[in-house]
Amino acid sequence: MNRITHLSQFYLLNSLSEESLRLIDQLTSLTPFPKNTCIQTPETFSEGFYFIKQGKVRLYKVNRDGRQFTFDILGEGNVFGEVDLLSLGTREMYIEAIEDCLICKMSKAKFESYLIEHPQLMMKIMKIISDRMVSISQAAENLALLPLQDRIISTLVKLADQFGNPNSSAFQQIDLPLSHQELANFVGASREAVTVALRALAREELIQTGFKSISIQRDKILKKM
Repeated sequence: MNRITHLSQFYLLNSLSEESLRLIDQLTSLTPFPKNTCIQTPETFSEGFYFIKQGKVRLYKVNRDGRQFTFDILGEGNVFGEVDLLSLGTREMYIEAIEDCLICKMSKAKFESYLIEHPQLMMKIMKIISDRMVSISQAAENLALLPLQDRIISTLVKLADQFGNPNSSAFQQIDLPLSHQELANFVGASREAVTVALRALAREELIQTGFKSISIQRDKILKKM
């Protein structure tokens, strides 16, 4: 797949003409990030817009005790970044490549210039910002109000919506390497507590687990929410 075709598959860019996409291709720089590379910290943040061409990244924060809390995982076709008044909520976050990634970056100056020439992008950007803020707010609310098992169920359903692959059974596999510790980072709990909760869900036949893999029995698990 050539770069122009790939750019057209981004939600933010899929309404643009081929000529506009070619211009974006000229204005962006492509950088590979190996798995487990830290793309950004709050201290190394730089303004610009980033398009995930390949791979997945994790957005997380670290508290004073060094404990991580994962807010979201973004896959191919997603965007992140900050440009003055346009914020996708990532300025104060750590961003880590959890797979080998290819990231296209457009600098602040180039993005602002392009946006002036293509104002139709603004509505899509506002939709992405709104969805991202709702997701972050929901994660914080779940962390504060829900018991652990419900937080795990809510997180698994969200990840299945983002990365779910149906298999031959009634279960939907989450196409994402997911250890108990990584799930614990989502729900604000210890790895040990998450392991106990997952075993309980497996006994109820709501989930199936393997090595860094989880599948959910979607119809049944939604009734638990």
